[in-house]
Amino acid sequence: MSLHLLFAAVETQAAQPGLAEKFGLDWKYVLIQAFGFTVVAVVLYVFGIKPTIAAMDERADKISAGLKYAEEMKAKLAATQQESAALLKKASVDAGLIVNEARKTAKDFLDKQTQEAAAKANDLLVKAQQAIELEHKKMLAESRAEIARLVVATTERVLAKRLSDADRAAYNETAARELTSV
Repeated sequence: MSLHLLFAAVETQAAQPGLAEKFGLDWKYVLIQAFGFTVVAVVLYVFGIKPTIAAMDERADKISAGLKYAEEMKAKLAATQQESAALLKKASVDAGLIVNEARKTAKDFLDKQTQEAAAKANDLLVKAQQAIELEHKKMLAESRAEIARLVVATTERVLAKRLSDADRAAYNETAARELTSV
């Protein structure tokens, strides 16, 4: 409705005495106050309420986006925790395999070292036995030579004569042969 029609309606009402006059109302002032209130309401809506509603909508959008982001991060965190647990489990299994492999390698090394030590001990034992046997043969040879010399010396005394070097060599050989055949 236009403003002129409103003023016209008010003037016709003002001509008739009634309730408005009883309360002391003047329609011109009421209309001016209504117009002022409308202007103030429009200004408040345009500069106060509308920006406040826009800010509240923007804030609601941000909160909604933040909640959505938080849900995404919560899902990612759960996935990361599961992945981390799986990695820890795999690492634990791998560590167990490495420890078992190290134990096996250490046992194999110990067995090899033990076998080598036993082989060296056997070699030393064989060499010692060979050395003892060689020493025994040498001692027997020396003993035979000494016995042959003693036999010749005893024979010289028994026969009470001095033997020549040739006779002595012949007796030594004969005594050595007889001792060797025994």
